[in-house]
Amino acid sequence: MPSLPPLNALRAFEATVRLGSVKAASDALHVTHGAVSRHLKTLEAHFGCALLVRAGRGLRPSAEGIRLYEGVHRGLTQLQESCDQLSLEQTTRPLVLRCPGSFLARWLIPRWEALKADVPDIDVQVAHQEDAASPAHRPQETSLLFIDTLPEDARISPLQAECIGPVTTPALGEQWQKVPASALSGTPLLYTASRPSAWPQWASACGVDPDSLVYGQGFEHLYYLLEAATSGIGMAIAPRLLVEDDLRAGRLVAPWGFVETPGQLVLWSGDQVPAARHDALTHWFRAALSSQ
Repeated sequence: MPSLPPLNALRAFEATVRLGSVKAASDALHVTHGAVSRHLKTLEAHFGCALLVRAGRGLRPSAEGIRLYEGVHRGLTQLQESCDQLSLEQTTRPLVLRCPGSFLARWLIPRWEALKADVPDIDVQVAHQEDAASPAHRPQETSLLFIDTLPEDARISPLQAECIGPVTTPALGEQWQKVPASALSGTPLLYTASRPSAWPQWASACGVDPDSLVYGQGFEHLYYLLEAATSGIGMAIAPRLLVEDDLRAGRLVAPWGFVETPGQLVLWSGDQVPAARHDALTHWFRAALSSQ
C-alpha cells in the first residue's frame, strides 16, 4: 500500500485551496508563509504532479488538486466532527469522585450543595474509595485521598497538609486541659485499624514515648472511631480536617492541638479526565479548605 503524505502537508493544502492563498492558509494555521509553501512542495513531490496553479493573485487547484482537495476536506471535516463529539462526551458525562467514607460523611456531604452550586458544569457523582493507595487504575475517575508520597507521572494536585491530634468530648477533655500530652501514657486509647500509625506519629511529634501508649477499643474505620469519640467513649486520634466542624460546634475538644504529618490530602485524576475538570475541582477544594 502506498504511503500517505504527512498530515500537516494535507492540512496546509486543504487550507490553501479553501481560503485561496498561501498567506490566508498560514494565518489560519498559525504557521509561517514559508512553512505552508514547503508543505505544498512536499505534496506535489509526493504525487508527482502540480496540485495548484496561479489564478491572478491567488491560487486555484488543478484537476488533480480538485480530486485531492475533495477527499482531504471531507476527511478533515469528519475528523474534526469526531474529535468534537468525543470532547463533548468527556465534558458532559458524570465525573465519579471517589473518597474515603469518613471524608465523605464528615466533610464532603455537608458541603455538597456548595460544590454543586459552585461547579455547575460538572455532574459530580461520589463513590467510596476502597483502595486509597492506588486509584490510578480508574482512568476516567478522580479520587480524594491522603497519601504520604506523591507518585510520579500522575495528575495529582496537593490540597492540604494533614494534621492529626487527640480529640474527645468536652466533659472528658476537662481533665486533660491542664496536663501535658505525656499524661496520656497508660490511658486506654481509641484507635482505628485503618491507620495504626496515627497514635505513634502524634506521640513522636509531641515528645511522648510511643511505647508508653496503651490501646483500648479499636474500630475498623475512621468514621466509627470519630462517632465513638463524639459519643464520649474515650480519647481518639483524628485528622483536624475531619473534626473541625465538631470542634467549632463544641462536640469535641483537642486538648493538645494538632501536629503535621508527612501526609497530604490530594486530588488524583486518571489520564482520561479532562484537564479542565481536574483544575476546576482543584480550585474549588482549595478554596473550600482554605475557608476553614
